[in-house]
Amino acid sequence: MPKTRGRAATATAAVLAVLALAATACGPDDAGSTDAASTPAVTATTAAASGRPGAGLPGSLQDLAGWKLDDWARFVSENAFTNEVVQGFWSIAKMENAKGRATPEYSHKTAAGTVQRDDPPAAIAARPQPHPYTPATAVVGKIFMSTPEGDSMCSGTVVSDPVNPGRSNLVYTAAHCLHDGKGGSWLKNIVFVPGYNRDGQASRGKQYTEQQVSPYGRWTAVRALVSPTWVKETGVGPNSQFDYGIIRVRNENGSGKSLEETVGGAVPIWFNAPRDQITSAFSYGYPAERPFDGMELNHCDSAVRPVKLSFDPARPPMYVIGCTMTGGSSGGGWFITKDGKPNLISVNSIGNRNPSEYMAGPSLQDQAKQAFDYFSKNPK
Repeated sequence: MPKTRGRAATATAAVLAVLALAATACGPDDAGSTDAASTPAVTATTAAASGRPGAGLPGSLQDLAGWKLDDWARFVSENAFTNEVVQGFWSIAKMENAKGRATPEYSHKTAAGTVQRDDPPAAIAARPQPHPYTPATAVVGKIFMSTPEGDSMCSGTVVSDPVNPGRSNLVYTAAHCLHDGKGGSWLKNIVFVPGYNRDGQASRGKQYTEQQVSPYGRWTAVRALVSPTWVKETGVGPNSQFDYGIIRVRNENGSGKSLEETVGGAVPIWFNAPRDQITSAFSYGYPAERPFDGMELNHCDSAVRPVKLSFDPARPPMYVIGCTMTGGSSGGGWFITKDGKPNLISVNSIGNRNPSEYMAGPSLQDQAKQAFDYFSKNPK
């Protein structure tokens, strides 16, 4: 056991070190991604909503492989995203009171049925990021949104935009942080706060300032994307294997600087990462359900190879690591070191509760790559 903890500590230090390097990077890293192949994603614009969530969806995954530009355009027009957030809507008090977006639950204690899964990994206790936060942590932040159940929050990561090197305005997260799935709709008032910084302790009797809580400002989502299978399906299951989403943001104060320039860096996504090369994973997020309060950035450091979880063998199996983070950490990035740089390979998607012991995230293969490429190349 002492040796295992030592390896985890060393690996964690390495990831934080490369995140620090990323904070001073000037542009994205192609990260060895391959050409897009099959499943495109729901894209969204600020056009008027059609009122028909899910309209124009393909009948199967196979149908998606043949999508053309006209299919995309039709889908965008029939599944539009609107997000008119009034400046100042997310006050400090409103952000503090937002509940963690519940992490969809799947328990390894249930009968496996048709689910293909490895033995669950040992639980790894989430640890708070030490204060004061360094610039390296600025690529991670909170995503706030209004849901039918009230104000809520998730986690997200600033990712590199190959179309705009060094000037990315893209944030990667989980689909369930943006859209309610089949029968639901896009969530509202979506805002990203990079480097959200509260330690949960009294500030010597004084109120926290805007600079303390949101040192890099608030960034309003102007476009959003989730997989079309997410809009078509519901519940924990095969759609969880495509539980990824992305937003394009703009600064609430109208600054001309990009998000990447403002926070000092962005993390490339390693699409189609060979599974045998993923020998560890480090998950970050802002857990808000007990025993956490959502005020601190936490991380789970798994120095062992993620195990598999698959609800549909036709889809890429999910990664699973031990992790005690709870709701609110959804959408937080999973990082590894590749070629001396941090790369994002997944996001927090589903887990178990009472107690929390593991976290699963989608494997970002061809489907996610095609989605990202289309979104990046079509800003409007």
